[in-house]
Amino acid sequence: MSVAAYCIFCCRQIGTSGPATKHHPSWNNIRKIAKVTGSLILGGFVFITYEVWSLKKLLQIDTQAIHQEKLKSHVYIYKINRITYQARKEIHRAVRKILEAEAKIFRRPFNERFSTFDGEDHECALWLLLKRTQSEDKEVRLQAVQELAKNTHWHDYQYGTVAQTCDQRTAIGLARSKDIDLRFFLPPPSLPKMKNDCLIEDELRLLLVSLPQSGLDPCVKYFTSLALRESSQTLAAQRGGLWCFGGNGLPYCETLSKVPSETVELFCLQALVQHSKVSSHCDKIEAHGGLQLLQKIYQLRKDSAKIQRNIIRIIGNMALDERLHSSIVRAGWVSVLAEVMKSPHVIQSSHASRALANLDRDTVQEKYPDGVYVLHPQYRSSQPIRADILFVHGLLGAAFKTWRQQDIDQPVDKKASEVQEEYSQCWPKTWLASDCPTLRIISVEYDTRLSDWKAKCPVETSIAYRSNELLEKLRAAGIGERPLVWVSHSMGGLLVKKMLVDASKNPEMDKIVNNTRGIIFYSVPHHGSQLAEYSISARYLLFPSVEVKELSKGMLRFATI
Repeated sequence: MSVAAYCIFCCRQIGTSGPATKHHPSWNNIRKIAKVTGSLILGGFVFITYEVWSLKKLLQIDTQAIHQEKLKSHVYIYKINRITYQARKEIHRAVRKILEAEAKIFRRPFNERFSTFDGEDHECALWLLLKRTQSEDKEVRLQAVQELAKNTHWHDYQYGTVAQTCDQRTAIGLARSKDIDLRFFLPPPSLPKMKNDCLIEDELRLLLVSLPQSGLDPCVKYFTSLALRESSQTLAAQRGGLWCFGGNGLPYCETLSKVPSETVELFCLQALVQHSKVSSHCDKIEAHGGLQLLQKIYQLRKDSAKIQRNIIRIIGNMALDERLHSSIVRAGWVSVLAEVMKSPHVIQSSHASRALANLDRDTVQEKYPDGVYVLHPQYRSSQPIRADILFVHGLLGAAFKTWRQQDIDQPVDKKASEVQEEYSQCWPKTWLASDCPTLRIISVEYDTRLSDWKAKCPVETSIAYRSNELLEKLRAAGIGERPLVWVSHSMGGLLVKKMLVDASKNPEMDKIVNNTRGIIFYSVPHHGSQLAEYSISARYLLFPSVEVKELSKGMLRFATI
């Protein structure tokens, strides 16, 4: 206002001034006009600046106050959600008490789905499933594990939550679920650093020495003495030289002063495989830290499929004893077996499948002893099994390699990956399981040899001995409870006929005979083999095995049944 009054005063002063004596304006008037104009411009600029500054100050927002109000609103929202959650929880408890009272009055089973509070999906769904996996109702428990395995939208921390909080049965059930995410499992315990490989041999030798040495089966005693002898030869080689003439150690010597450490470990593991077939020895293996030692060797020998396969075989044998299940899980073997189940190699995955099946007591009633492998189904399935198909290999055969597809040469116009997709390592597992998913497909394995020169174990290997041994194993696996079809190759066909003859004489095993619906024979020498005749003629040179001798024409006493 002061600036405006000053401008009006100046204008009035100019307007009331007297007329000039001259017609041309003087320099004094020009200076007055310049002063007035400059004053107006300067005053207006100052006025505008002041008004803008005042307006800016009036419109300035206190961000700190807004932030405090925002925090208050979050607190209010949290309190409201918390009150809502508590209210829903109280209502749920009241409804649960009413349903429990109703179940008691009308004597009806209580639905376990009301055992936990049904909270928000993103907060409580995982905990609801975990709670249901521990339900006493088996159906509820299995359904919860199945839903856990199928959900693929969990975050990493949720997988970690399941791995840390789930119980033993849930972890085994997840491991036997198809296409399971490995983040559901805790990694194996960390291993101490080792300076050299000799420590492994020493620990294996100490473990073998700690096991019972008296009253052993001849086969167990043979492998144990062989492993300890090879270990002592390794120590002798390290101390200054190894001189071995004859015996089983010579073929495995790289030089006259060194035995391969991997070979020594294989001997020790083969001995442990035989010990693990004895229930009381399994207790000793667990008590002396054998599970942790095997875990250490498994992690350090990832480049050796044979060593890993023997280790998983030992775990599968120990899993036959339910008292050791907790120790096996604590040693970190569930995550290892779940990973091996995803292996493209049928031998590795089948060994892991057998071990997990022996651990899973929720859905598997049968037990699979050493040498009995389930090719299908290897995962948990709600589909009922209608019949069993049993594969029995022959002389020098095996549970997997006998039933591989015929070896083919790679065509020039095809890539290796395309040939691999068409090739089957074990057609009963790939083709038969795909065509007949309601079958349980089992393949058995037993040791055979052509000559006693390469005897692995000094025990009787006659067909009669094998028959009694396999019948006991097949009985434990539940063979005979369903319709049964046998598939045999070579000497395996003779073994099948002998087993059926022996089972028909035993009332406890007559189910195997009564439920047999058919037998398929592949190249079975029902009337003996001419090649066996030549072998027997040269027996003083070739030392034919018992199996070969029994294939001669005069030795077959059960050609027909």
